[in-house]
Amino acid sequence: MTLTPRQAAVRSLAAKSSSGARLQLPEESITETYGAYVFNDAAQRKHLPRDAYKKLRRTVNLGEALDPSIADAVANAMKDWAVSHGATHYSHWFQPMTGSTAEKQDSFITPTGAGTAILEFSGNELTRGESDASSLPSGGIRATFEARGYTAWDPLSPAFLRHSPNGVTLTIPTAFCSWTGDALDTKTPLLRSNAALDVQARRVLSLLHEPTEPLVNRVFTNVGAEQEFFLMDRELFYLRPDLMATGRTLFGASPPKGQEQDDHYFATTPGRVMAFMQDLERRLWQLGIPIKTRHNEVAPAQYEMAPIFESVTVACDHNMLMMDLLHEVASVHGLKCLLHEKPYRCLNGSGKHNNYSVATDLGQNLLDPGKNPHENLRFMVFLTSLIAAVDRHQDLLRLTVASAGNDHRLGANEAPPAIISIFMGSDLQGVIDTIIAGESHHGFEGEKLHLGVNSLPNFPRDTTDRNRTSPFAFTGNKFEFRAPGSSQSLAYPNYVLNTILAESLEDLAEKIEALGEEKRSNAAIQEILRETLTEHQRILFPGDNYTDAWAEEAGRRGLLNLKDTPAALEQLNAPKNIALFSKYKVLSEREWLSRTEIVAGAYQEKLRVEARVAVDMAATLFLPAALRAQHKTADSLNAARKASQSLNLDVQVNHLTKIANLISTLQGSIDKLRERLDNPATEADAVARARKSATNLIGPMDELRAVVDELEMLVADDLWPVPKYRELLTVH
Repeated sequence: MTLTPRQAAVRSLAAKSSSGARLQLPEESITETYGAYVFNDAAQRKHLPRDAYKKLRRTVNLGEALDPSIADAVANAMKDWAVSHGATHYSHWFQPMTGSTAEKQDSFITPTGAGTAILEFSGNELTRGESDASSLPSGGIRATFEARGYTAWDPLSPAFLRHSPNGVTLTIPTAFCSWTGDALDTKTPLLRSNAALDVQARRVLSLLHEPTEPLVNRVFTNVGAEQEFFLMDRELFYLRPDLMATGRTLFGASPPKGQEQDDHYFATTPGRVMAFMQDLERRLWQLGIPIKTRHNEVAPAQYEMAPIFESVTVACDHNMLMMDLLHEVASVHGLKCLLHEKPYRCLNGSGKHNNYSVATDLGQNLLDPGKNPHENLRFMVFLTSLIAAVDRHQDLLRLTVASAGNDHRLGANEAPPAIISIFMGSDLQGVIDTIIAGESHHGFEGEKLHLGVNSLPNFPRDTTDRNRTSPFAFTGNKFEFRAPGSSQSLAYPNYVLNTILAESLEDLAEKIEALGEEKRSNAAIQEILRETLTEHQRILFPGDNYTDAWAEEAGRRGLLNLKDTPAALEQLNAPKNIALFSKYKVLSEREWLSRTEIVAGAYQEKLRVEARVAVDMAATLFLPAALRAQHKTADSLNAARKASQSLNLDVQVNHLTKIANLISTLQGSIDKLRERLDNPATEADAVARARKSATNLIGPMDELRAVVDELEMLVADDLWPVPKYRELLTVH
C-alpha cells in the first residue's frame, strides 16, 4: 500500500513510540526472582518487627480488622524494602468505574531545609491518600464543587514495584471512596461481598460440622482468569483511526482466509509473539502473578494466557495489572495488544473466563465433589446454593457482562449466549436427577480411555465433558463463567457471585436451623436440598446453547433472554437487586443507583464515539478513495474508447457503475448517521437514553459499514486508505 504523507508520518511516530529502552531482566533463574518485586509474606517477615508482622498476617489470613498501631511500622518497612530496589516514588493504585486502573504518584523525598532532604513514608500516607472524586465516574454522587475522595490501603492485596526505564515506583493497591464514604470503585464492593459470603458460609459449615473436624475460621472465593487478546503490528494500528479510538475495526471486509481450517488454534506460536509472551511471563512472575499457560487461540493473531487460582481480590488486582502489562510489553516488541471483545467482525471474539471456587482457611475446596459427591453433604449444600443463586439472579449475572463490546461477541464462536444457564456434566447431572427423584445414587463408574495403540497410555476419562457454549459450566471442582468480556474488570461478576451465593447460603441455613437439633439429620438436610434443586432445576441445561430450540425451551422455562446491553440494563434497578445488595451491605441503594448511571452512560458514550469515528472515516478516508477510484476507472474507460470504438467495454462500464452507485449510497449513509448524531437521546432516564442511542445509531452504523466493505472489494488496493484485515491479522 502506498502511504500518503500523513500515513508515513503516523507510521514513523509509531516506530519511535515502540523503540523505547527495553527493561533489563535479572540474570537469576526465575525460581529465585519469582515475586521479587512484591511486598509479600517473605518480604514482610524480613523487614517488619515480629509483633507487627504477626498482626498484619492475621489481617491478611483471617480477615481481622487492621491494628492501626502497626501502620507506621508497616509503612517504614515497605519504604525500606522499596528503596532497596531503587524506588523513589509511591502510588495509591485503585480501580475506579472507568473499567481500568488509576493512580497518583508521590515522592518519598521530603526537603528538610538548607538544601537537604530525607526519604519519608508514614503510616498515614500508607493507609490513606486523597484523590479527586468528581473527575472520575461517580454516577452523580460527586459534583465538581464537592470533589474530595480518598484511597484506602487494602492489606489483603500485596504492594508491588512497577519498573519503568528510568525508575521504580512502589505501588499500593487501594480502595477508592468519596468524602461521604460511598464506594466509587470496583474493589470496595468486592471486599464487602467477601465478608458477606464468609459470614453465611461459616454459618452453614457450623451446621454441618463434625466434632472430629477442625473449625473453619474463614471462607473466601478463589478465581483463575483466562485472558484472551489479539496482537497486531503496532505501526499498522496507528494507520487505523477506528482501532485507535474504539479498540475495534468499524470497517473491514472479510479476508480471503480468516479462521477457516482451524489451523491457528494451539499451533506453533510465531517467534515475535513468543518473545513477547516470554518477556511478559517474566514480568508477571516477578510481580507474583502465577501465570501458567500460554497458547494460540482460535482466530488468527489471537492468543491466551492464564494463571493458577488466587484469592478473588488478589486475582482481580493481578488481572488488571496483567492487562496494563499486555499493552506495555507489546509496545516493546513493536506490537499492539487489542483487548476489545470483538476487534474483527468475522472472527472469534475475546473473553475472560472467570473460574470460580469457594475455599476455607484449612485449604478445603467446597466445590470439590470428591469421589462420591452424592455422599459429600457439604459439597451438595454449596452446589445447591450456587445453582439456586444463579437461577434467582440470572439478570444480575447477565448484567455483569453487559457492554457495547461484549454485545458483538456473545452468542457465537465459542462465546455463550445471553441466556444464563448451568452445565453440570453427565455424572453430576445424574446425581442431581436422582436427588430430585428421591432415589439413591450408586456412585460414579470410573472409566479408562483406550486409544487403541499399545505404546500410548490408557488414562482415566474425566467425569464430565466440556460445554463451550454454556455460560456457567461446572469443570471438575469449580464453575467457569464464560461470559465476561476480555476488556472488563472481573470485580463486578465476582462481587455479584459472592453476594447471590451469600443470600442462597443464608436461605439454606435458615431452613436447616428450622429443623431443630433433634431433627437435623443428613436425611432431613437432603430433603431440603431435594426441594431446592426441584425448584431451581430449570436453570440446568446440558445441550447446545446456540440452537433456536434451546432459546424456545428457555422461554418456556421462564429464563431471561436479555439479548443486548439495554435489555440487561432495564433489569438493573429491579427492587430485588437493590434490596439484595443493601441487605448484605455490599452496595447501598445510593451506590447501586450511581452504577446504573455510570454503566448506562458509558454504553451510550461508547456508541456515540464509534458513530463519530465511523462518520469521520467514511467522509474523509473512504469517500475520497472511492471518488479517486471512480475517476481512474472513468479515465481508463475514456482512454479505451478513444483507442478503439470496437472494444467491448461492458465490464469496465459495469465496474464504474457499481462504484458510482456505491458512492451515492455511501454519501446517503454518512448523512443519515450524521443526522442521528446531531439529534442525541435526551430522555431523563439513563437506561432509556442507552436504549434510544442503540436504536438510533447501531442500524445506521451497520448500513454504513456494509457500503464501505463492499467498496473495499472493488477499489484498487493502492487506493484503499487503511490496512485491510489481511495485513492486520498477520503477525510474525
